[in-house]
Amino acid sequence: MVTLDVAAKHGKGKRYKRWGLAFATIYSARALFWLLDQKKNRKENSRKLLPPTRNSFVLIDVEAPEAAFSSIDKTALAAIVKEKNLDRLLRQLGGIEGVASALETSIRNGITGAVHDVAFRPKAFGSNTYQRPPTKSLMKGFKDITLLILLLCAALSLGLGIKEHGLKEGWYDGGGIFVAIILTISLSAVSNFNQNRQLEKLFKVNSNTIKVNVVRDGKTQQIPIFEIVAGDVVFLNTGDQVPADGLLFDGHHLQVDESSLTWEGVSTTDCIQVKSNRNPFLLFGSKVVAAGEDARMLVTSVGMNTTWGAMMTYINEEETPLQARLNKFASSIAKPGLAVLSFLIVVALLVRYFTGNTENEKGNQEFVGSSTKAGDMVNSMVRIIGVAVTIGLVAIPEGLSWAVAVILAYSGNRMIADKVIVRKRSACETMGSATTICILTLNQVKVTKFWLGQDPIGEDPNSSSIATNVLNLIQQGIALNTTGSVYRATSGSNTEFCGSPSEKAILSWASLKLGMEMEELKQNYTILLVEAFNPEKKRSGVSIRRSTSTKDDDRTIHVHWKGAAEIILAMCSSYYDVFGRMKDMDGNERRIFEKIIEDMAASSLRCLALAHVQIPDQEGHELKEDGLPLIGLVGIEDPYRPEVRKAVDDCQKAGVNVTMITGDNVFAAREIATECGILRPDDQDMNDTEAVVEGDVFRNYTPEERLEKVEKIRVMARSSPCDKLLMVQCLKEKCHVVAVTGGGTNDAQALKEANIGLCMGIQGTQVAKENSDIIILDDNFASIPRVLGWGRCVYNNIQKIIQLQLTVNISAIVTNIVEAVSAREIPFTVLKLLWVNLIIDTLGALALATELPTKELLMEKPPPVMSRTTTQAQPLITNIMWRNVLFQASYQVVAILILQFSGESIFHVNERVKDTMTLTTSVLCQVFNQVNARRLEKKNVFKGIHKNKLFLGIIGMTIILQIVVVEFLKKFTDTESLSLGQWGACLGIAVLSWPIGWVVKCIPISDKPFVLHW
Repeated sequence: MVTLDVAAKHGKGKRYKRWGLAFATIYSARALFWLLDQKKNRKENSRKLLPPTRNSFVLIDVEAPEAAFSSIDKTALAAIVKEKNLDRLLRQLGGIEGVASALETSIRNGITGAVHDVAFRPKAFGSNTYQRPPTKSLMKGFKDITLLILLLCAALSLGLGIKEHGLKEGWYDGGGIFVAIILTISLSAVSNFNQNRQLEKLFKVNSNTIKVNVVRDGKTQQIPIFEIVAGDVVFLNTGDQVPADGLLFDGHHLQVDESSLTWEGVSTTDCIQVKSNRNPFLLFGSKVVAAGEDARMLVTSVGMNTTWGAMMTYINEEETPLQARLNKFASSIAKPGLAVLSFLIVVALLVRYFTGNTENEKGNQEFVGSSTKAGDMVNSMVRIIGVAVTIGLVAIPEGLSWAVAVILAYSGNRMIADKVIVRKRSACETMGSATTICILTLNQVKVTKFWLGQDPIGEDPNSSSIATNVLNLIQQGIALNTTGSVYRATSGSNTEFCGSPSEKAILSWASLKLGMEMEELKQNYTILLVEAFNPEKKRSGVSIRRSTSTKDDDRTIHVHWKGAAEIILAMCSSYYDVFGRMKDMDGNERRIFEKIIEDMAASSLRCLALAHVQIPDQEGHELKEDGLPLIGLVGIEDPYRPEVRKAVDDCQKAGVNVTMITGDNVFAAREIATECGILRPDDQDMNDTEAVVEGDVFRNYTPEERLEKVEKIRVMARSSPCDKLLMVQCLKEKCHVVAVTGGGTNDAQALKEANIGLCMGIQGTQVAKENSDIIILDDNFASIPRVLGWGRCVYNNIQKIIQLQLTVNISAIVTNIVEAVSAREIPFTVLKLLWVNLIIDTLGALALATELPTKELLMEKPPPVMSRTTTQAQPLITNIMWRNVLFQASYQVVAILILQFSGESIFHVNERVKDTMTLTTSVLCQVFNQVNARRLEKKNVFKGIHKNKLFLGIIGMTIILQIVVVEFLKKFTDTESLSLGQWGACLGIAVLSWPIGWVVKCIPISDKPFVLHW
């Protein structure tokens, strides 16, 4: 026996070689056994005696995933990070270095072994995904109280039918009800299954948009967040979401927001300071509010083993606000529907029964006093109660909430094709009601101008055109005072830049135009102190010292500042000229610089400034903030895109106000707003001082002044995150439904506070995405009008379905009540009522759910709707809808009652044919009313119908199903075959709903709501 001890022969970090050797050994062993089998077979076939051979066995000791990391207790490590227990981290695990060693990774180079090692780790530590909530089971549908009551009625009907007519024919009514119920539940289950599939698809698309930078095999690479494994070294920048539980081992001044883990709001003063020597713990889901240069973490736990993963197991998707309103609407109808209505019908039917006004199938009187058998009386009572309860149940629009889910799922799937992801379903219905859109950023920026002193450098500068001493300072100030990073591939010349849009623009400019080598500068200098960018102060600073020399001159501390030009200029008392000489800055010189800044702003440039000062090497120093020499001014352009102006114009034509909120100064903000069409030269708002304000001015208004002026503001310049949040809050107080578009970390509060938050998918930070409702994947502002159109289409389609379902419910209820109290047979049996309701709840909802947004719909007035943050909403059922419902329902009631009372004499048919014509007419009325419902107000209901093939297909399928029910399921549904003339009569009666609908829409209607509750 040969034993191969793979684990003993190869050390840690070499598992990929060990697996390769194991594979080769297994392959060789299999080949050996195959040869032995062939030899054995030949021996048996030839029946020759061969000398005995010695059997050989190969035992392979391949390390299992769990045994590969046996030196570390994974559960204990996860608990230490979750509990933030620094003492246990140092004492039991040997600090961060000990954890890295146990995880078989390198803090500097990350996981070695590339593909083999990375693929091995999910088996030991799990994948960085979370377990989604279980899907709704088929049995959950049987827990609905309405279906339970119907099941009881079906059971009673089945028992009575078999007792009276025998098993061969007595099961039709009860069995039919059972089939209808099962069909309803099955359709609901299929719908839930499709919705879950779409949610899974949405989750995958959303996950692919979240990228993180990691170090593997010493190389920086970008991977999707769900591909992170334990032992990865991950870079963290301002605006990132912490992608897993882990430990910070490198970085300065890191602040995180853990409010998403505590379910509490957080302000900038509540952020947690994370330091590698005192509090290195980072939790999955935290938001990086501020990060210094080169913040890196070691991943210790992923997926369901993290704090976030444990919380996700308790999260279930809530119903949308509109679904909540519809459920409340259905409940308010259910109480009188099941109680009062059913009670009245029972009383009426019992009176008819005991007064001898009812007949059995043979035409004999059912109740004949004391001679009536007790069993027959019980059977009649059960039948009466079943009919009454069924009519009451039909009065409940149970399918409305399901219809909303179908519409949201369908529209969400179509919006993915438009490069839009709806993270929260409620946002789709709320977006249609938006009255104001606040644009926080456009973020496609590049450096186009640079001023050294008072002299402009060419649009395409190079290192030779700038004095050497100034060039060195520029490179230091950009490479070391940044939250971004530069990655240059070893093979090829492609360079990747990471960070905020402004950081990437400056890093790109310095690297490609000025020859900046970021990695070399990081190695040559040691960062001593960092003041991360503060959106209130609009600046960032860093102090550095050369680390590669011991000369006294080289031990000098350099302080670099970068930020808004006017802010940095106020900190300076001198400047470098084009020759690299330092000059004093007097009042005249300062005014020249202010004029340069204004001119750059007037050209729609975002103006930043660089400043630097040297200070003696001393302990306990702080960043010097005054008396600085100004290095230069950088002009960053956010290029004007033609689609932006068209999108702004479309939003304004749709009745939506567009307001720009920016951190740029007032001159740049006004110029950009004019180019985009937010401000127009022919508009009096252009010259109105209240249309363009700065953030501090708006902030210093009294609450009353803010509410008075907020609707007039079109541009807010030099705004802080608090100003953005305050603007959104004031607009909401004025009863606006506010949509906010943004992408930066500083936009997160405004995105979360808004009724609808829209985040850019490419430039947007993870913090912004997590606080948004909708993600625009291609960062195209032209997608916003499309999202607005889809939102209005969703709301409009829901109203169409409500109108359709109310019409059929009211007509069916009134018809049955009139028949019940007039001592006649009820035209719709339990099975027929369920069939008509099934058509409307499912096929009708599907048909109207497929209506697509139109330009005409976008140009209409924004509809009122309750959102996740508004406290009051207008009626969901408008006066126009009530008018359409009442007239169409009245026509259907009249038509059906005429058929029921006089159908036999008018068409010279028997009772069974008359009942069949009544059912067919009712179904066809609902089919043609679906066409009427396509336009709630417009008279031309056929406009664009040929473009919606799915709508026409569902209409055709409904008619075919009715033909099948009447002509081929006669015994099952208690119907009779109809002649072509009778079909034509039913069709003619139903078609009249079209001209009636046209005439009804000519009737003027009041704007004052008839029913405020709904």
